[in-house]
Amino acid sequence: MTPADMALVLCGTVALYAGVRVALEPDTLRKLPFLNVLSFAITGLIALLLPHPLGIVAAAAYFVGSTLESNAIASTYAGGLDRG
Repeated sequence: MTPADMALVLCGTVALYAGVRVALEPDTLRKLPFLNVLSFAITGLIALLLPHPLGIVAAAAYFVGSTLESNAIASTYAGGLDRG
C-alpha cells in the first residue's frame, strides 16, 4: 500500500466516523465539531482522488464553502450579530 493510498484510507475512515457521529448524535451543538471534521475529510478526499490541478481548485472551493457554512451555523447558535 502506497502512502497516497494510506492517506486516502485515513481520510475516508475519518469521514465515515464523523458522518456516523453527525447522523447519530441527538444534541445539535455536539454535532457541529463532527460536521466540521467531516468537511475537512471530504476536502482531503477530493484533493487525493482528483490528481489534476483542477482537483486542487475543487478541493479549495469545497473547503472555503464548508468553512463559511460552519461559521454561519456557529454564529447562529452563538446568537448572531447583536443589533441592539
